[in-house]
Amino acid sequence: MSSSSPERGGDRRTLIADSAIDLVAAVGLRGLTHRAVDGAAGLPAGSTSYYFRTRTALIGACYARLAELDLGDFDGGAPPSPADRDAVAAAVAALLHRWLTTGRSRQLARFELSLEAARNPELATELHRAGRGSRERAAGILAALGAARPAESAELLVAWTDGLLYDRLAGAPARTRPAPDPAELKTVARRMIDAVLA
Repeated sequence: MSSSSPERGGDRRTLIADSAIDLVAAVGLRGLTHRAVDGAAGLPAGSTSYYFRTRTALIGACYARLAELDLGDFDGGAPPSPADRDAVAAAVAALLHRWLTTGRSRQLARFELSLEAARNPELATELHRAGRGSRERAAGILAALGAARPAESAELLVAWTDGLLYDRLAGAPARTRPAPDPAELKTVARRMIDAVLA
């Protein structure tokens, strides 16, 4: 085995997870098979099952990768410190806009994959682990804004953000809703932040 194998293995795991996420976004969980991921990733047959022996392991890898990508977006748009409510609202709005436009498929896959954890207790721990990072980041920002109970406030903010994303991506009016408007999203984000800090 060459010294570059671990790195290549890491790259391949990421490729597999990314391909699985794209596949779920395109065709849903019913299409998530090891063979389909091999094809989507352009890998030899058996590659996905080599790295992720079970479907549960593959979905767990998707959770971890989604969390990594979402936290990258989160950290990339974090407001400067010291933050104020307007700066935080602008950062949240930019994040929402990204996830409603260029990150749309990833968020759809995240919702579909998350539902699987409700049916499979083995996945609940993986999903919980994946979701901790965003809540911790939100709690830190809300603490800087003076939240009396930042962890509690972060839970609410993340829940409201998820609800807004779900409604606009998959809710009943999603197909007829106009394109996401950054100014409107900033207003909504400011209202959410004011509410969790009230």
